[in-house]
Amino acid sequence: MDLIIPSAGLIFWQLFGFLALLFLLVKFAWKPMLATLAEREASIDGALKAAEAARSEMANLKAENEKLLQEARLERDVILKKAQEASVKMIEDAKTEATKQGAQLIETAKAVIETEKKAALTEVKNQVALLTLDVTEKLLRKKLSDDKAQVELVDQFIKDLKLN
Repeated sequence: MDLIIPSAGLIFWQLFGFLALLFLLVKFAWKPMLATLAEREASIDGALKAAEAARSEMANLKAENEKLLQEARLERDVILKKAQEASVKMIEDAKTEATKQGAQLIETAKAVIETEKKAALTEVKNQVALLTLDVTEKLLRKKLSDDKAQVELVDQFIKDLKLN
């Protein structure tokens, strides 16, 4: 039982050692530990405030990015609209120019056709005249082979001249 119940001397020396240790801890270790804890608490508070500031700054940056993105989308839409209008105008201009050139080509072709037609008609008239002269010449040679036919032809021409 002596082992279970300590004696009074043992309790006194243990109490004395504990109080001495407590005195030394309070005298030399308590203040630095409290200072370290206070410093750590200030560091944690600073980190929390910095995190909150960073969070609010991130929210501001996100809002600003959204605003810039929206402005970029609007600018893109304006640029696309202008490009589309420019392409429509270019297409219309090209159509107008093609129509003008087509009309000009048609007019040129008509003029060329008319010139060719007149040339062809002139050529046909000349050939008809030559054929007529050839036929007339052959007929006259055949009919005017004797003197009597020549006299009759001259008389006929004189009658025609008097009538006109």
